[in-house]
Parts: sequence; C-alpha cells; structure tokens
Amino acid sequence: MSRNPDDLLPGRRALLRAGTLSLLALALGPRAARAAAREPRRLRMQHTHTGERLDVVYFDGEVLPGALPEVNRFLRDFRTGDVHPIDPGVLDTAWALAAAADRPRAVVEVVSGYRSPITNALLREHGSGVARHSLHLEGRALDLRLAGVPTARVRDLALALGRGGVGYYAASDFVHVDTGRPRAW
Repeated sequence: MSRNPDDLLPGRRALLRAGTLSLLALALGPRAARAAAREPRRLRMQHTHTGERLDVVYFDGEVLPGALPEVNRFLRDFRTGDVHPIDPGVLDTAWALAAAADRPRAVVEVVSGYRSPITNALLREHGSGVARHSLHLEGRALDLRLAGVPTARVRDLALALGRGGVGYYAASDFVHVDTGRPRAW
C-alpha cells in the first residue's frame, strides 16, 4: 500500500504544541514546561506610542479565537490605523520571554507590531535597519521591551529560545522577535 508522505506529517496544531513545549523546556526545564504548555497564557502589554494597555488571555489549551481581534487591534499600525492578523506564534514568543525572565506578570512594552506597507516604506526612507520584506508586514514580528528587564537580557533570553529572528537595537532600547527562520543581528 502506497502512502502519501503528507499523511505521515502531524497536524499543524500538533506541530505548534510540540514546538511550544520544546521552547518552554529550554526556557523553564522539562517539568515546568509540561505544566506551562497546558496553562492559560496571558499577556499584559502597553504600546509605547499610543499608551494603550491590553491584558489578555489568548491561549487556554488552544489559541482563543475571541482574543485575537483584540490583539490584532492593539498591535495595529499606529501610524495608519491599519489592522492585520497577528501570528499567535509571536505572542507565544513574548509570553515565553516573560516566563524565561521569571517575570510572567511583567508588562510587555510594544514598540511596534504590525506595519503597513506605507509605514514600512516610510521607515526605510528615513532610517536604517528596516527590511524591505519585514515580517512586521505579515503580523509575524514584534519590537518590544520587558518591563524591569534590561533589553540585553531580553535579547539573550530570545536567543536562548532558538525560535525565529532576534534583533537587538541597543541605541533604541528594544528587541525585535519574529516567527521567521532563526537568525540574529
């Protein structure tokens, strides 16, 4: 009997759970990771440009679809008001950073979430370090700080997670995290 190779691959949800559990095991240790994989994931965020705050549980055994529109609106392009779906994987990275810093109740200070093509082009014209095909354009990146944690430490924790891109902007005092291929700058 011939099988389609795709039939052997686990579902996307199973892969996401396995990836999350692996990240948590690195950050927290295996026993704590198993417990954390089942617990609700809450993010307390403040947007540095708008002053808005959001306190949301976005995961409770699975991603809570009702929480995502609230997250999408909060992480909108603050310059244009454009709203775009945010990848829950980048939320998991922010949550895992707070857990790895042993600050699960810390406020994630968001410098940038989604970026519209207009904003991305504007930033590219007036500065350096803005990628033409930035993952911010796809809702797959966050520029952030973790309240009470030096950004160099946030960078180190993000690198230890081994997930996606990690950029360190010391002069601007933030760390970029994304759900792209692992890389650092």
